[in-house]
Amino acid sequence: MQLSLCEQLGNVGSEVSRALRWKSRDLRIATGAIHRALELIDLTLADPRYQVSVARLRELARTREVLVDFLLGSNEYRSTAESLSRYFDAYAMAAALARERSSRG
Repeated sequence: MQLSLCEQLGNVGSEVSRALRWKSRDLRIATGAIHRALELIDLTLADPRYQVSVARLRELARTREVLVDFLLGSNEYRSTAESLSRYFDAYAMAAALARERSSRG
């Protein structure tokens, strides 16, 4: 079974949330979550379903760039934990709605 884009990015968001939660408490756990989030984005970027859309690839690549900048870099984009959470939460909510709709009928 292949995950939809919303499900994939919702999973990335879970790892980002985990990294943000643990960043000040346990750097080892936070680092693992960051690596998993980046790995999930890289797998999404490599997914052939999204190779046909330059716009989609550009958004995924920019999302990765912003995450690296915020979590590991100097935050040149001036992102916040809240803005990243809102971005990924939208995908998680869309995935949940799609699952609910498909289970109804």
